[in-house]
Amino acid sequence: MNPAVDLLYRLAAFGLGIYCVRKAWYGYVERKILFVSDDWWDWSRWSRQEFYRDIMPIRYWMQMVGTTGGALLCLVGAIFGWQPGS
Repeated sequence: MNPAVDLLYRLAAFGLGIYCVRKAWYGYVERKILFVSDDWWDWSRWSRQEFYRDIMPIRYWMQMVGTTGGALLCLVGAIFGWQPGS
């Protein structure tokens, strides 16, 4: 594999991991987290919702667990890199 592609993959995974860690940390400190739908066709107000820990605890913790899991996966990808076919 080209070392430049591997380096670019690791940098992108590290950056996305840091973004997810910061989003989860601010969600924990502020007791609310912003959910952003990845549906490109849905531009309504329902695609950007804030989940508060006291008002909607189940959705809040589901979003927190998903964000933290995504951060961990990105950081693992940044450490191990891209290794197809090995």
